[in-house]
Amino acid sequence: MICGLSIPTTGRVTVNGIDVEKQPEEAQRYIGYLGDYFSLYDDLKVWEYLDYFARAYKMDAAAIPSRITEVIHRMGLDIKRDSLIGGLSRGTEQRLGIGRAIIHDPPLLVLDEPASGLDPKARVELKDLLREMYQSGKTIFITSHILSDLEEICTSIAMMEKGRVLRVGPLAEVIREGKTLRRFRIRLATPGFALDQWLSQRQGVGEVKMEASTVQFAFDASDAALAELLRAAVNAGARICSLDELSETLEQVYSRLSTGEVM
Repeated sequence: MICGLSIPTTGRVTVNGIDVEKQPEEAQRYIGYLGDYFSLYDDLKVWEYLDYFARAYKMDAAAIPSRITEVIHRMGLDIKRDSLIGGLSRGTEQRLGIGRAIIHDPPLLVLDEPASGLDPKARVELKDLLREMYQSGKTIFITSHILSDLEEICTSIAMMEKGRVLRVGPLAEVIREGKTLRRFRIRLATPGFALDQWLSQRQGVGEVKMEASTVQFAFDASDAALAELLRAAVNAGARICSLDELSETLEQVYSRLSTGEVM
């Protein structure tokens, strides 16, 4: 719908103030799209492929050569510039696909499952590339089932199930929403202090679990109260060397919210 490939049943989509349904060609100037499956032409060289799409976007012919060089460098494809697409790796193909999506320098990128089929190294490189583009001012809209990847790179997120929005908002708020207790983990420098028993007797503390030299607990109070709790524990003899706040992963949040329905 964002790209104008499907018409909304209700509502409307605007990109840069342009109604995508009413002015699709004008809207395309501001959108770069990479689908889960995208076309590559094996008998074209990397630069020829970008040149083809630059002309399809009706870029100024005089500006195309320099823009191709810029995009190739940004995608880390310098040594592949004259390589045939048919010999590229999956990760390199993905970089080229993103290069095609940004050849006309759109402010909005729409990426569908961009990490699909990539090996771990290529996924790390892709995430670094997306962060770089976001920092340069691009708005990046990603759809993906790889929630751990989204957790690393997204600033805001919407969780959907069978067409229903389960949660939407800034990443940290979505993860915290609906949780009344904060969870923490304390690691002791030396054993010998029964921190679990001591914590169990403190107001606002619950769900205390101790394993080896670490203690996990829930705490329903402010940061100031937490600081006071730690000060009291140290004064009582606990040799605390670290404190971490624990949060659910996106996968855990989705599992908690999901009804288990499938498409």
